[in-house]
Order: sequence, then C-alpha cells, then structure tokens
Amino acid sequence: MAAFARRKAQRLARPDPSRKRALDARAAELARLLNAHERFCTTSSCDGRVLLADTDGGGIQKKNCTWLLVTHDPCAKGDVMTALEKSTGDVVFKFEPFVLHVLCRELQDAQLLHSVAVDSGFRNSGITVGRGGKITMAVRSTHCLEVPLSHKGRLMVSDEYIEFLVHVANQKMEENIRRIERFHKGLELALEAAVPTDTLAPKGPEKSRSVYVHRRKRRTIREQANPSGELEPQDDTESSLDLFAEIMI
Repeated sequence: MAAFARRKAQRLARPDPSRKRALDARAAELARLLNAHERFCTTSSCDGRVLLADTDGGGIQKKNCTWLLVTHDPCAKGDVMTALEKSTGDVVFKFEPFVLHVLCRELQDAQLLHSVAVDSGFRNSGITVGRGGKITMAVRSTHCLEVPLSHKGRLMVSDEYIEFLVHVANQKMEENIRRIERFHKGLELALEAAVPTDTLAPKGPEKSRSVYVHRRKRRTIREQANPSGELEPQDDTESSLDLFAEIMI
C-alpha cells in the first residue's frame, strides 16, 4: 500500500509530457475523480480527437509528422480544407477515440473500472499486470477512423469525399462524448457504491479477502442520479458491481 502511494505521488508530480502540456477537459474531470481515491492513479489520457497529420511518408509517428489540425470537438469541412493548404507531404485524416490509463493498487480495483468502462461502451478496454505487479487498466474503444487524403502535397480525393469524412468523424466524436459521459456517471455510482474493506473494522477473527463491500444505499444513489429510471443498456452498472461487492469470508 505504501509503495503504491509513493508511486502515485511521484507520477502525479511529473510535468505533463503531451504537446498540450495539460489534460483535456473531459479527461481532467475523470482524472480528478479517480485521483481523489487512494487506490487509483491516472497516467495518460485523451478526450478523443479529429486529427489531420502531415507525414513524410514513413507513417504517422509523433517524431516525423506535423499536426495541421487537431480538435477534441466536432469539426467543419472548411477547417479541414484550410489545413490541407499547408500540406507538403502525405496527409492522413484521423479520428481517435477517448483513451484513459489508470494505475490500480489491486486487481479488484482494476476489475471494477473495467466493468464500468465496458458497460459504458468502451469494449476494447483491458487490464495488464506488468513486472513487479504493476496493474494498469486501459479504457479504450474501437470506433477509429484513418484515411489518407494527399500524397506528396497533392490532394487525392474530392471535396465531396472530404465532406463525407468530416460527417462520419463528427458522428464518431458525438458517440465518443456520449460514452465518456456514461463512463463518468457510471464511475461515480460505482465508487459511491463500493467501500474499501480496509476502512472498516473486521466483524470476526477472519479478515475479508474482498476489496469492496456493497452498500445498501446503492439503489437510492442510482435513483437520485437518474430520477426518470430510463437508462440505456450500457448505462446500467448495477449488474456489473455485484461481482465485486460481495464479502468473501
């Protein structure tokens, strides 16, 4: 426990290595929520973005490409066309969905986050356990888009096709934002409904081996969060919490 706390303190003290040097707005809210709990530490994130990258023909890599356009919100065809005027190499139009990496103190913590992420639509999420027992949960999805537009500065597609691509990317961005909102809401409910057992006094000679204890008020919390009771199938985190909420004796 002390080792994880030290690792978390060191990680959060580091400067942001991204080009922006700051967290994206939606990811920042999730980072604050998770980092407020001693069992979690966010390490990297992106809200999701529409990106126009000018490369030298060697593929899209941070070291050998120029970002002609990047936005974390729906974009307009005019913005893309203006950015293309600055192209000198091979331009690729991309949509990259939301991603979040979280260090977790114990495997059960990662499983809880994974369950909420999958229920929110991030079905490519996964858990890795590295050397030394470092546990990382990655929130990911698969609704990406990557299309080449120009070669050596020459546009290879029509204006009509670019308009179509922008429309598709904006649809993906809107769905991406909805998934983030579902994940944020589900995460708040999950963390509220789960209490670390090490904060509770043991009731018997044997210690509980489960990390989380189910609160009886979980239903009340959900009803307060959504008075209408109308949830999309992906929003319902109740069923996924049952696995982690039982006390194993």
